Amino acid sequence: MPEDPDVQKRVLRAELRERRQNLSSLERERATEGITARLQELVGNTGAETLSCYLSMPSEPNTRPFVNWAEARGIRVLFPVTREDGLLDWTVGDGDTERLGLHGTPEAVGELLGPMAINDVDLIIVPAAAIDASGMRLGWGRGYFDKTLGSMAKCPPVYAVVFDGEFLERVPREVHDQPVNGVVTPTRIVAF
Repeated sequence: MPEDPDVQKRVLRAELRERRQNLSSLERERATEGITARLQELVGNTGAETLSCYLSMPSEPNTRPFVNWAEARGIRVLFPVTREDGLLDWTVGDGDTERLGLHGTPEAVGELLGPMAINDVDLIIVPAAAIDASGMRLGWGRGYFDKTLGSMAKCPPVYAVVFDGEFLERVPREVHDQPVNGVVTPTRIVAF
């Protein structure tokens, strides 16, 4: 493997992207059920009353059943909205409307609350390409969540959601990479 972490990341991301595209619809369905149950468990364990969660892309573990469950229980859910400057705005969304954001990621539509809104949540759920045994997160390379987490004065627990095969021994890391507090897969929750 090349020494440059940036190159290592690109190679690993390509491999993980391909692996995700090759999952069958049955595997995806099972993963969605597992992820939903584990995230519900996590909310129970943390007692979170407000949280932030992303809307998943078609290739990612599906977060929508979990989000619907949380909203039905009166949990306030903030969704990230990408900005040109590399920061994230947040919105509560109307529960139904989605549009594609700057990089083709699904985003909730609603009143924009600005980057500071994230400081009021009890739990942050982030996407990832992979997580390693030390809690290091490999994102998809745009840096939105690293910037957000790195700028928070007091950060609540941050959990990344990945498929079981994406919880790895080690991922390449760079200085700006932010670790997470835990990982949620379809079969388990691991806190670091």
